[in-house]
Amino acid sequence: MDALAFLRADHESVLGMLEALDEVPRAGGAGLGARNDMVTTLVMAESEHEAVEEQFFWPAVRRMVEGGDELADRGVAQEDAAKRILQILEDGEAGDPVFEQALARFIEAAREHIEYEQDQVWPRVREAMTAADLEELGKQMARAKPMAPTRPHPQTPSDPTVLKTVGMAAAALDKVRDKVSGRDGKKPPQAPPA
Repeated sequence: MDALAFLRADHESVLGMLEALDEVPRAGGAGLGARNDMVTTLVMAESEHEAVEEQFFWPAVRRMVEGGDELADRGVAQEDAAKRILQILEDGEAGDPVFEQALARFIEAAREHIEYEQDQVWPRVREAMTAADLEELGKQMARAKPMAPTRPHPQTPSDPTVLKTVGMAAAALDKVRDKVSGRDGKKPPQAPPA
């Protein structure tokens, strides 16, 4: 799978979660439990996605795309802001006004970020990278995703080197915490690594 197909699959999954969240009641009873579960799945999916992009995709954009530093700086800044919102969601409960406001902000920011990537970054990536480059990048991202953090970690720098070292330790701790708490049952399905 090439890198853009890999990212598109993640984007479609996240957009589906965002649409599903619009259908779940914001107040009262079983709807709140379902909303919490859906947001947990969203936090896990987004945390993995952003970590993989920051480790592999944005560095490739910087190296291979003309004007890549500016594109990557904007993309990473959007992801850093999203991590701070995801942490609020991770720490909160559905129905709480702070949680619901953060979720509304995240939904808007996620749609904006996906649009930015797909409409502004990807066309330039397609021009700059060969099919073989995109295929190799996609394989790297697919192999890394199962080992990526499942929580936002907004205090961890978005530097690829830091993420491949400190981020891996955080990811291992996340997976232990997920297993012990039962949170791993809310993990989104994973495509097999290429």
